[in-house]
Amino acid sequence: MLDRVESVSRSFDTCLALGGGGAVSRALAERPDARAKIGKLIEADLSPGMAKLSAAPAIALDEECLPVKEASVDLVLSCLSLHWTNDLVGALIQINYALKPDGFFAGAVLGGATLTELRAALSAADEAADRAPARRVSPFADTIDMAGLVSRAGFTMPVSDVDRVTARYGNAFVLMRDLRKMGETNVLVERTRTPGTKTLFVSAAQAYAADHAGEDGKIPATFEVINFAGWAPHPDQPRPKRPGSATARLADALGVKENSAGDKAGG
Repeated sequence: MLDRVESVSRSFDTCLALGGGGAVSRALAERPDARAKIGKLIEADLSPGMAKLSAAPAIALDEECLPVKEASVDLVLSCLSLHWTNDLVGALIQINYALKPDGFFAGAVLGGATLTELRAALSAADEAADRAPARRVSPFADTIDMAGLVSRAGFTMPVSDVDRVTARYGNAFVLMRDLRKMGETNVLVERTRTPGTKTLFVSAAQAYAADHAGEDGKIPATFEVINFAGWAPHPDQPRPKRPGSATARLADALGVKENSAGDKAGG
């Protein structure tokens, strides 16, 4: 996110950072170029305990009921928290509402390839026990979805890209312990209310190791991070031209010969 901030040729008087438990203020302490572009920083988190971890002024709030005045901030950063929202588009619309015209929004959210190995192992354990797979993991957006959702929320010039990080663990139980400490456990309303048995999780751990363990016995866990950005609308922003309105040929600009792709449809 701070790479995107540094790439923008302007400064931001007020920045609201959503989520991350103080991660933005800690990162800015090591990024003087990004810090020089941000005036007042306010960090926020859904958890009061996480908000207290910030080195900047911080508040506890819910992104789905954002208590921020219209057109009051210049920059919003969202650090790996929006996957917890029930209405992602609604949260994005409220972020757009809080931004001043031509304000900038950049964020990161966990994507659809996150924990694919664990999900497959749990499904295999359910199948081995002759039971329907339980819903244990929240739905995630993918790269194309995220750019589209940012656009649907009213942002202009939306972009998105993906980072994939692979962590390695001794076994599935160590991974699940880490997920619990991260607060990334199952909160789905439609989750099964019957606790999983020890046999189920032992079976899942065995399936995980059988399908994914390396030569050293450790298992990989994939975390997909979708990075995205967009701008609050402003009349002076560049707009894409209407298809077919070009007055110069790309072949001329590149200094190459143009080869026809065939007749136009209906010709």
